Amino acid sequence: MLRTIVRFRAWFLEGARDRTLSAAKARVHTHPTKPWWQVMCLTGVDYFSTLAYQPYIAFLAVGALAPVATLFLVALTLFGAVPMYWRVARESPNGQGSIAMLEQLLPGWRGKTFVLCLLGFAATDFVITITLSAADAAEHLIENPFAPHWLDHRLLLTFFLLVLLGAIFLKGFAEAIYIAVALVIAFMGLNVIVIGRGLYEIITHPEVFPRWQQALAAGASHGNVWLIFVLSLLAFPKLALGLSGFETGVTVMPLIKGDLTDTPDNPAGRIRNAKKLLLTAAVIMSLALIGSSLVTTLLIPPSALEPNGKAAGRALAYLAHEFFGVGFGTLYDLTTAAILWYAGASAMAGLLNLIPRYLPRYGMAPEWARANRPLVVVITGVTLFVTWFFDASIEAQGDAYATGVLMLMLSASIAVVISARRDGGWTYAGFIAIALVFTYTTLENIRERPTGLKVCLAFILSLIFVSLVSRALRATELRTKRVVLDDKARKFLHEAVRNNMLRIAANRPQTGTEREYARKRAELKRVHRINHDEPVLFFEVQIVNPSEFNDEVLEVHGVTVGKHRILRCDSPAVPNAIAAFLLHAQKETGVIPDVYFGWTEGSPIGYAFKYLFLGEGDTAPVVHEVLRKAVDNPEKRPCVHVG
Repeated sequence: MLRTIVRFRAWFLEGARDRTLSAAKARVHTHPTKPWWQVMCLTGVDYFSTLAYQPYIAFLAVGALAPVATLFLVALTLFGAVPMYWRVARESPNGQGSIAMLEQLLPGWRGKTFVLCLLGFAATDFVITITLSAADAAEHLIENPFAPHWLDHRLLLTFFLLVLLGAIFLKGFAEAIYIAVALVIAFMGLNVIVIGRGLYEIITHPEVFPRWQQALAAGASHGNVWLIFVLSLLAFPKLALGLSGFETGVTVMPLIKGDLTDTPDNPAGRIRNAKKLLLTAAVIMSLALIGSSLVTTLLIPPSALEPNGKAAGRALAYLAHEFFGVGFGTLYDLTTAAILWYAGASAMAGLLNLIPRYLPRYGMAPEWARANRPLVVVITGVTLFVTWFFDASIEAQGDAYATGVLMLMLSASIAVVISARRDGGWTYAGFIAIALVFTYTTLENIRERPTGLKVCLAFILSLIFVSLVSRALRATELRTKRVVLDDKARKFLHEAVRNNMLRIAANRPQTGTEREYARKRAELKRVHRINHDEPVLFFEVQIVNPSEFNDEVLEVHGVTVGKHRILRCDSPAVPNAIAAFLLHAQKETGVIPDVYFGWTEGSPIGYAFKYLFLGEGDTAPVVHEVLRKAVDNPEKRPCVHVG
């Protein structure tokens, strides 16, 4: 039984990052890499699946102008989103996406808070992608004429699809990608048949195109070319869901196989293949969007595309039934339902690559969050709750989905503008224009769909609350992975051992003069009864960026001030650095050290918050607690003295 538990634990936590690795290089090769076209299918289940509803959304937004408005979407895709995310792929090849580019602009807690907000939008996008896609898939299954009556339980069916998706990712990434490849090939193949047949019908029926021209003349544009242009441009934000999938495309970059010569610092092959992925997906989707918009707008009666019409939300499925009959139509329905359900796979992959890169490093998630399977369980639980909260309603979740997608793309456009500033010229001007388009699109979407922003804010506040609680719970971890002493510090350490005693005095540096250390030495004699002839090392910590959590390497330097010997280091948190040094000193010398502190005056609660956010506070009790957690046996633990 115990062996089974151990084996299950090892399997469940497989993929957790080795604590000896640096954060910058962590998780670069956690998953087996795959050819770029296979990874494209994993992201494509989200991107390509929008064909199931995008033509209907376009017609609902602008009516007969849908093909023209779709051309604007395609233009922004090919000449805006693709070059923008090429830049993101080059700047963050390890899957951090535009969030990492923006993180570098703001140091300290400002940067961490900003990143948490962006992660909140990303979480909204990815989680709602999973829940919305599963709910839409359930809807397609229930509405099929061959569906049995017992299947007509939308919420329970959506729950089942979400659990099934989580089970696939518990099995492993390889299985997830293979299923994505099969679904994308089947779905896009059926769409080629349906769209191809629709284009054939348009060509062989000369009356179709003039009828569409009449519809344009009868509409708000009255056939005026410039008015058609303006109305299509104004309606573009309503079609922006056709851009979903780009952020996921760069988030899953670590799954893309590169060249044998790739290094963690220069994965040139992976970057090149990621660009192939983004361009190929964009070209395929652009052709499909143009073709689907033409055939649905020109061939489907407008009454069928009304909100309660037979083609509502399933325009291409309607044509599949019309062109090829119930058998082929049912096959199309099942394939559409499958890829809509599996669209959540790309979002799941995005979350599994994004969360471990930030939250554990900030101390805002447990260490097990670096492993995939525990995260899959947590994410699946969140999606079940969100689905229950929205009662599996597609309409209720659509606003949040659109807001999450556009906010991520807006942040990417801003990051790229800042990155391209050093290039100047037309490149910089072009990215500014793209950023302005996404700014307009996002603001217009928020104006029309304010509910989406409210849902995103709820995700952000929840993420910040959970993150701060996690950081508080992890505050007394050892954190430091390695302690390095320079030659002088090592010499001081060994020479300070006398009579099997090693005395360390923690000191908060002030003037740094000999007088300061003489006064501290006198205090040690008065309070702790340490004579002047007994060797004492002063240990000082300079706080640097207290918003960071892990201290990869603690570098300790030895200095002398008069006759006093001081060891100095930089760290995000004073108590954790002291504890790490004491344990290293014990290992280095074989002697259990004694460390001496003075009492801290002030409110313990105030000092607790000061330690949590500024890395310092009532140091002595925190050092003792860190040591207590790190060393089980009290007799082998460094001794903490306070007086």
